[in-house]
Amino acid sequence: MVEDPADYVWSSYQINALGRASELCTPHPEYLSLGREKASRLKRYRSLFKANVEDELLSEIRSGINKGLALGNDRFKDEIEQLTGRRVSPNNAGRPVGWRKAKSKRA
Repeated sequence: MVEDPADYVWSSYQINALGRASELCTPHPEYLSLGREKASRLKRYRSLFKANVEDELLSEIRSGINKGLALGNDRFKDEIEQLTGRRVSPNNAGRPVGWRKAKSKRA
């Protein structure tokens, strides 16, 4: 996407990390818990972006987002599926086993 998060126009990074004024964004409790003073919150928020994400993990994140799937271990995915009633892990590729038999019975 971009090398520097400040370059992404749809991000709140410029507001939360650089102190740019905005009428659209309201500080959320997690952000406010980063520090009592604005300067310490800005500094701590910027530090959250210093870690580099490995290419393989970044690929998994992008794939999950594009397919609307959860990213995590099997236990986490099972819990999310139970809580939401939505499938959050990929199905097996291809047609289901026995699909021709089911089709011929309907005809």
